[in-house]
Amino acid sequence: MRSRLPRSGRDSRLSQAAGRAAERPAGGEAGALGRFRSPLYHQIYLIMRQRIVDGEFGTGGTLPSEQDLAEFHGVSRITAKRALDELANDGLVVRERGRGTRVVEGRAGVRISGQGTGAFDALLAMGGETEVSVKEFGYGPAEDDVAAALGLAVGTTVQRAVRVRSIGGDPFSHLTTHVPEEIGRRFEKSDMANTPLLTLLERAGVTPAAADQAVSATLADMVVADRLGIGVGAPLLRIRRVVRDGEGRAIELLVALYRSDLYRLTMTLSRGGDAEAGWSPEAVTGTPFSAGDIWNAADDAGE
Repeated sequence: MRSRLPRSGRDSRLSQAAGRAAERPAGGEAGALGRFRSPLYHQIYLIMRQRIVDGEFGTGGTLPSEQDLAEFHGVSRITAKRALDELANDGLVVRERGRGTRVVEGRAGVRISGQGTGAFDALLAMGGETEVSVKEFGYGPAEDDVAAALGLAVGTTVQRAVRVRSIGGDPFSHLTTHVPEEIGRRFEKSDMANTPLLTLLERAGVTPAAADQAVSATLADMVVADRLGIGVGAPLLRIRRVVRDGEGRAIELLVALYRSDLYRLTMTLSRGGDAEAGWSPEAVTGTPFSAGDIWNAADDAGE
């Protein structure tokens, strides 16, 4: 299914939409969109929300009308209206009779750039520019996956903390960390609300030196969805990182979940002179979107 609407006049839009309608599977609202389990209005909402945060319409730009959206996606006007209403409920657009649906100032394509090249001193910068809420903090037995990551026996006591990081009032990451008990006992819950974890580790006499990281995708469960202000089943970027000290000992396991509409991961690649050489990453950049100015800060990646 195409997600871009024609940019020409209304007559052209309608004629092109009519042409595309003939190519869509039969069944109206049970066609292309209907192949997916989520409600049709929510699928259109997700498509339009992404176009807004990508800056496609610009600040104050006008979105397609209910009728144009309905014809393009092969749905009822009521379905298209609900999608636009959801965008308005999220504060992304404002709807006014006679003026259409317009992007709210500051909600279009504004982003915060973060460098994530592996230099741990750079990872501290983002921590000072965002707000953190500690949702959970305590000690308990390490389950299989945590124990394996930290090189501990199953059931060994570890510190577990869950934080939500926001910027400009918008929560964009849900961070779960585990650290060995002997390290975790050297700082408190209140410290984690005010100081990046990497700084706390260094204060505890542990020096982060390297990390193994994996990036994947997942869906928001009920708890994460509520904390990040998104719907259950919304797509999330998942980063799992094991941090090690200079001796190779695992000192932290991080699982960070990022809102896909407010965060993206980009890479700078280079290619060697050999014609057979492949691409290798020079830099990885984490980019949370916000209604604020563009920041030059490090990718916190949950730290």
